[in-house]
Amino acid sequence: MAEGTGYVVVVSTVPSVEEGRRIGRDVVENRLAACVNVIPGLVSVYEWEGKIEEESEALLVLKTAEALADKLTERILAVHPYDHPEVVAMPIVSGNPKYLEWIDNVTGPGSSGEEKDE
Repeated sequence: MAEGTGYVVVVSTVPSVEEGRRIGRDVVENRLAACVNVIPGLVSVYEWEGKIEEESEALLVLKTAEALADKLTERILAVHPYDHPEVVAMPIVSGNPKYLEWIDNVTGPGSSGEEKDE
């Protein structure tokens, strides 16, 4: 398996685009993610409490530094309307170096989320 870049893509589902925008704005304003894509039109089929459910949802795709993944997960859990929301992080094994540098510039150095001193 390839070594990671130090960045992750996090995915989560939400009940609506509006909810996705609210969560996306929150985590970007708190410098926990550089970018959040809110993708409408998702249909989720899953088992919950012994029944097969089918719901319309939106998908969040969040990009951040690997060092911020736990803080990002905690924040999503704190503001998400679901009892047990999906929050799954996947390593980015390769990518545009300028884009990855931009993630650092937006989220701050390392895992602190603070602005860089230039």
